[in-house]
Amino acid sequence: MKTQAWLVVATLAVGVSSMSYADSCPQLLQGELPRLRSKDTIDLCKTFGGKPLVVVNTASFCGYTPQFKGLEALQQRYAEQGLKVLGVPSDDFKQESADAKETAKVCFVNYGVTFDMTQPQQVTGEHAVALFRGLAEQSQAPRWNFTKYVVDRKGKVVASFPSSIKPDDPQLIAAVEKAIASAQE
Repeated sequence: MKTQAWLVVATLAVGVSSMSYADSCPQLLQGELPRLRSKDTIDLCKTFGGKPLVVVNTASFCGYTPQFKGLEALQQRYAEQGLKVLGVPSDDFKQESADAKETAKVCFVNYGVTFDMTQPQQVTGEHAVALFRGLAEQSQAPRWNFTKYVVDRKGKVVASFPSSIKPDDPQLIAAVEKAIASAQE
């Protein structure tokens, strides 16, 4: 009888643990996206939940593509404070390769990206992935490649920036630092 009771308690504890995890995950981060250059997926809650985050829609053949270097530097600069960067390639503006291997080459080989990258996704319109629908609801949909969203640990957009704002721009840095500070509350 004690063994059965222990099993019931353990089962309930696992169920409560799973339930609290799902309940504590911000709506914005619920879901998964396929990882670039992998058969794995990125569980947005497990990877980014409770962390300050910069989400960027990217494109390999855009005039703003060199911003990958600045995004990598941003990730490195604030990594110890928990900042994560997520790149989401998209061909919504007709500047992304149809070949995910080419996209991976541009990101990882040409620009040395180490932050998480997804396979190309739709980021605008009614077929946008849930993450970008949520970002658009809290801010606005991307109007071009390399739109940057700074998100706090609760899944709230702190600020968004157009393509023309570089990753080292003082406005973006201030928003990142605000998101980092809110993550430490």
